[in-house]
Amino acid sequence: MKFRHRARLPRTPFDVTAYAAVFFLMVLMLLLGTRRYTPGVKITLPVAGDLPGTDQPTVTVAMDESGRCFFDNQLIADPALRRQLQHAAELSTAPLTLVIQADKAVRQEDLLRLTLLARDAGIHDALLATLPRTVASPPRP
Repeated sequence: MKFRHRARLPRTPFDVTAYAAVFFLMVLMLLLGTRRYTPGVKITLPVAGDLPGTDQPTVTVAMDESGRCFFDNQLIADPALRRQLQHAAELSTAPLTLVIQADKAVRQEDLLRLTLLARDAGIHDALLATLPRTVASPPRP
């Protein structure tokens, strides 16, 4: 007994136009998605390697290139920062270490101002935050 083939496959040509439109829309979304506004202040930390850290509790203050200070991700004036640092030092059972996340373009006098402000608030140790080196530097001759 012989069975007939009744089901036929459709022989329509492959339509590239629809796939191309979807591809271009995906590329457009990808390009526009990377240009999204990111709120905040850009701080570029200096790069250094093999620096010691601390085993003490820390409090972090960020400083942008114009010398403005940020505490808890908020812009803060010097008198209010001093009060916040005093409050943090009073709450801590161990001596605090101030970690300064300063942009690499910050002036030395602004770093000194922040360190002295922390010392007046009762925090005597300060460290500068840095980024680690990504590759080993070549040996010097």
